[in-house]
Amino acid sequence: MKIKKYVYNVFMNLRDLKNKTILLFGKPRAFSPQEFDAQMKHHEIDVVKEFHDDVVLSVDGRMMTPYEQNASDALYESQKVSSVPIDELEKELAKDIDQDTLLMSLKLSHDKERLKSFIQNSMISDELFFKLMKMYSWSGEDFFENDDNRDVSAAFISRFYENIERNHNVQYATTGFIHLVAQAKRVELLDAISQLEPLEFHPKIKRAIAMSSVCNEAMQKRFFKSGDRELLEALSLNKKLSSNILDEFLKDESLVQNVAKSIELNEALFERLGGYSSSLALNSSLNLQMQEKLLNQDNEIVNLALALNSCLNEKNIEKLLIFENEDINQALYENSATSHELLLKAYKDEKYHEALAKNENTPVEILYQLQLDRRYERMVKTNAGFGKYIQSENIGWMV
Repeated sequence: MKIKKYVYNVFMNLRDLKNKTILLFGKPRAFSPQEFDAQMKHHEIDVVKEFHDDVVLSVDGRMMTPYEQNASDALYESQKVSSVPIDELEKELAKDIDQDTLLMSLKLSHDKERLKSFIQNSMISDELFFKLMKMYSWSGEDFFENDDNRDVSAAFISRFYENIERNHNVQYATTGFIHLVAQAKRVELLDAISQLEPLEFHPKIKRAIAMSSVCNEAMQKRFFKSGDRELLEALSLNKKLSSNILDEFLKDESLVQNVAKSIELNEALFERLGGYSSSLALNSSLNLQMQEKLLNQDNEIVNLALALNSCLNEKNIEKLLIFENEDINQALYENSATSHELLLKAYKDEKYHEALAKNENTPVEILYQLQLDRRYERMVKTNAGFGKYIQSENIGWMV
């Protein structure tokens, strides 16, 4: 038996199939059987289940019976007609959908089952999918609280979740939406999630959206207008905060401190937030010039904050060590920005061992030694840098 080599682009222009007959083995995949039949009638394509001389195309669908599989294989062997998988035909059907006509039809008919069927259709465009989601009513219930909501939620997650094949069950859990927010790189996707009604039951997801760098000004304004204090706290930590929202946060002392340590800085923003030096010193987007300006303030609180910053330049680390401030030293020796050379020197002084055990940049030979001390064993085992080394070397933990 030959391995099938489907012939693509043969009769795949739907206009070429008008008033012609196709043979469908099995069932459609993306479209429901009812919707598939309706689409075939709309395009004036006749669909049969047995071969006859009028058939111009054979289509392999899903859930083919053994009889259908044998008949399909035999027809392919005979080379009487070209053969394509159902996905190719459905892809063309989806491309040809008139969005405005469909949306109006769904709006007038209030046909929830048909709406759900299209939402579950993996072949339609993301643009159409987002429009359909706005039409769906969650009936005031949570993502998985009833069968319809569960099906729609699963369709949403499975459509956009990266590497869904590695984690099939995530489409049936609220954590799927949390992961989607973390994965989202497109404003359209994040905005669609932000407008899902069941988010009212999940303030944690709303806060994650508010903190996302993909969250644009329109979403930020919507969250700001909510007046929800926890949501405002999350929004103030957004590194891409819009200037208009920043203006509002400048009126709130605690929120502007969050902005100063989180927002992606440029020279203008750095100067504008200059009154919040201890928070600015924690900002991971500080450039060398900004770091030096903060150091020149000769402020112990600001210096301690800088010592905690993982973007700190090596020369500035050395400048901070000159102060011989034990709190600053401990912070620096726990900071992954500190060089191996300085960490090796610190190891000679036992009072810095705890900081070194936590630092993921500490040389692995030192971590091995620290692991032998019960005081630091747990810290080393939870050290991300040591864990990566163990995995890369494919060895187990030392006991």
